[in-house]
Amino acid sequence: MTELKHHLPADELSRFLPSTWAARRSARTTSERQWAQGHRARLLVNDVAVIGSALALAYLVRSLVDPASVGSTWVTTYAVASTIIFFVWLAALGAHRTRDIRVIGIGAGEYKRVTNASMVAFAVLGVLLFAVQAEVSRAFFFTAMGVGTAGLVSTRWMWRHWLIRQPARDRFLSRAIVVGGTDEAEYVVRQINEKSRASYNVVAASVSDATSSHIEVGDRRVPIVGDPNAVSTLARNLQADTVIVAGAASRNPSYIRSLSWDLEGTGTELVLAAQLTDVAGPRIHFRPVDGLPLMHVEIPQFEGVRHALKRSFDIAASGLGLLVLAPLFGVVALLVHLDSPGGVLFRQERVGKGERSFTMLKFRTMVATAEQDLAALLEDNEGNGLLFKMKNDPRVTRVGRVLRKYSLDELPQLWNVFIGDMSLVGPRPPLPREVIDYESHVRRRLYIKPGLTGMWQVGGRSDLSWEESVRLDLYYVENWSLVGDLMILWRTVKVVTRPTGAY
Repeated sequence: MTELKHHLPADELSRFLPSTWAARRSARTTSERQWAQGHRARLLVNDVAVIGSALALAYLVRSLVDPASVGSTWVTTYAVASTIIFFVWLAALGAHRTRDIRVIGIGAGEYKRVTNASMVAFAVLGVLLFAVQAEVSRAFFFTAMGVGTAGLVSTRWMWRHWLIRQPARDRFLSRAIVVGGTDEAEYVVRQINEKSRASYNVVAASVSDATSSHIEVGDRRVPIVGDPNAVSTLARNLQADTVIVAGAASRNPSYIRSLSWDLEGTGTELVLAAQLTDVAGPRIHFRPVDGLPLMHVEIPQFEGVRHALKRSFDIAASGLGLLVLAPLFGVVALLVHLDSPGGVLFRQERVGKGERSFTMLKFRTMVATAEQDLAALLEDNEGNGLLFKMKNDPRVTRVGRVLRKYSLDELPQLWNVFIGDMSLVGPRPPLPREVIDYESHVRRRLYIKPGLTGMWQVGGRSDLSWEESVRLDLYYVENWSLVGDLMILWRTVKVVTRPTGAY
């Protein structure tokens, strides 16, 4: 790589880049911004269509519930009510900035804004309709709210995944410049490249300790251009929408203040990137005290109302699952029984919350002598860390391979969830021999109940290294939420239909 003795001045950008780049820069920037605005318009059309469809469905449900009441006055009343709900709902989505470039495509944050906006809209509508004594049934009101909110969140999820699949060229929501040291800038570029490619197009980096002409991460090659003290000029030259300040530069109050002044009137946003490793966004809050911006990081809680709600959800969902899946249980049990001698269920001691042991249930996928045969196979272990895994384990039966591939062998654990030994979502339930060798920080996995599924299952399962498995479990333990659990359950459905690392 080329060594740089000095930073390239921002106003000499055209000398650093190919001669044709400057001529194409304006057209490409215009194309990106038009695409971003076009995507916001698509989301507006989406919201209008979803809300309109929800209201139409609610109207249909109400008319079917009590067809005798349908008449001209009834139609007029519901037409007026639907119009009011439509515009108030759209206004709430706009007021909560659910189509803001800064939140589009980021996942949970976007879904939370959409949900909060919908709840606020219907709270206002409830008061308004009560005040005018509108004769609108609760069936209509709650059908519209439930169907509409679910529709908005699910379509935003689909749009997010559509964004991720877009080709890189001119398919970004915001042009960005990264400022800081080389390591910090590389970290930011890597995180954006891996986690939020559609959100930012990092067009340049301005670093204080450059030894190379560019930062290369994956398939991204970001040029290092300009002096960190001339970022505002660089931002104007590159028509950047965002300046991301990382590392030590983000902790320099005089630099941040000067940069914010220089960016005034340019339309460029200033973003500070803090490397709070494995701390989820909802745990971070900003609390200014007399001009001092304090970043408050919530300490994880392992008891309380949120955990009570999680347990209530576990009981309801696992109970329903046991009832609905009872016929499938019978079919799988019969296949296991016919395939090889031995019991249908496999019982194994696992370690749960607070290092309390419990008996975990699974459909048997191995021969009846599997535990006794393990010692002879330890030298062929292909697992990671403390885990024993073999891709072609000779103990696994024919039916067992199919059950493992689609995780059907895990279904009896719904009973473990129902009686309170496990949760639907949580860390992987470890064996006692694994726990004995845990380092102190790894024992934090046992602060909450193990899960039927979790970040380990949706993140690659047996293909993950031991360190990555531990990191995912610890991240979940400290940052879990009910919304996050629902997202993991949804991702589990996708993993089961397209299995990876299951053997």
